[in-house]
Amino acid sequence: VQLVESGGGLVQPGGSLLLSCVASGFTFSSSAMSWARQAPGKGFEWVSIIYSDGGTDYADSVKGRFTISRDNAKNTVYLQMNSLKPDDTAVYYCARGIQRGQGTQVTVSP
Repeated sequence: VQLVESGGGLVQPGGSLLLSCVASGFTFSSSAMSWARQAPGKGFEWVSIIYSDGGTDYADSVKGRFTISRDNAKNTVYLQMNSLKPDDTAVYYCARGIQRGQGTQVTVSP
C-alpha cells in the first residue's frame, strides 16, 4: 500500500488549497478514504471521509469549507480546502484505515 499526498503549501487566511493523494497497492475503488491532520504539538484529528459509494462526512471544524472527492480512474482522492484559517495549519495525511501517507504541510498565515 502506498499513499502519496501533494498540494500543500503556504496560503493566506481566506485562501484555498487543493490536496491530492495518489493511491496504489490495493483496490482503490472499493476502499473508503480519509483525510486527517496533525497540528504542531497536537494529536491527530480526523478531517473527512469518502466511502466507496461516494458518501462523505466531515469534522465539524471543516464542514462547509472543505470538500472531499475521489477519481477512481486515477486512484486519487482530493481535499478542496476553502476559507482557510490559521487553525487549519497542520500536516495533512491521506489514510486508508490505519494506513497513511507521509503527509503534506499546510500553513495558513498572513
